[in-house]
Amino acid sequence: MKIGVIDYGMGNLFSVEQALKLLNCEPIISSNIEELNSCDALILPGVGAFPDAMKRLAETELDTFIKSQTKPLLGICLGMQLMFEKSDEVELTEGLGIFKGRVKRFEGVPRIPHMGWNNLQFSQFPEWLKETKLPDDRFVYFVHSYYATELANKELVAYADYEGVKVPGVVKNGSFTGMQFHPEKSGAFGVFLLNQWLKGLERNEC
Repeated sequence: MKIGVIDYGMGNLFSVEQALKLLNCEPIISSNIEELNSCDALILPGVGAFPDAMKRLAETELDTFIKSQTKPLLGICLGMQLMFEKSDEVELTEGLGIFKGRVKRFEGVPRIPHMGWNNLQFSQFPEWLKETKLPDDRFVYFVHSYYATELANKELVAYADYEGVKVPGVVKNGSFTGMQFHPEKSGAFGVFLLNQWLKGLERNEC
């Protein structure tokens, strides 16, 4: 199975590439729309500032490409945040608008960034998880200073509690899924979630 990893110059592509290889997928790292179109599914990674990322996506027309997708697409970390309507990071910036909501900086918490292991609590289960027994240990690793707010309840799959703040960890809207944490760096449960998403592709459940 070919998984296109969207390369717009702001992602930790190596870790995603290695995780996909370990899970018996063929990663295609590219910014070429024709090449990405040939893949079975797509991953939008991301590390850095929201405005810079949106600028780079617009310059390469990858923003339009992403919004027009019907094949499954997984956004990771900043890649997930980019799929919301807007962000306050640095300056108010329009996002891809795939998910309802606004990305805002943490306030009133003892430490920023939110960094560490947190237990994921599930509000609902997407098709790719419904027939699967979840492990008892559901901890994943977060490193971020901004988080999604004002979500549509129907789009929230799982969240973590950080000092009383409900932090969206997994979101889904149609063929689009987002994970705030890096599943490939989040121990056994992170890899489990990535693997289940990939298996859902084979069963056409994403």
